Amino acid sequence: MENKVSEAMWNTLQKQLGYNDDEMKLFQNNPRNESIILKLPALLNLKFIFEVLESHGCGCNHKKGDKIYFDGAGQLIPELSPKRICAFSVAAVSQLIFTAQELVYAGVNPNEMRLNRVGCYDVGVNCGGWGNIVLGFRAENISPL
Repeated sequence: MENKVSEAMWNTLQKQLGYNDDEMKLFQNNPRNESIILKLPALLNLKFIFEVLESHGCGCNHKKGDKIYFDGAGQLIPELSPKRICAFSVAAVSQLIFTAQELVYAGVNPNEMRLNRVGCYDVGVNCGGWGNIVLGFRAENISPL
């Protein structure tokens, strides 16, 4: 793996992010950004899968075994995911997506994450809410590197 970001990659990122030249210079001068960019190939080769492990009273009708898919950049993959997805579950899984990305940036397999379950924000009928789901996280390679 290279240890410097190529000029072509910086140019691609500037176009993708819509930065003007001053913003790009600021972005490039942050050493953390170069470190992250060098890890992007590994990150973008992953998909993050959140499987419903428990479900009771879910208003979106998520069922045990349903899976919600995101790419390594944290973008929903709608063609692999249920047609309807609860906004509260998406808010909950975003925390684990961030954690998984940080692990990749640190050179750690995101499947080593110890606290890899989240629940939607609804507390369930026993606590005055409506329903609740629990989602488990795992990462899979899209293709061999």
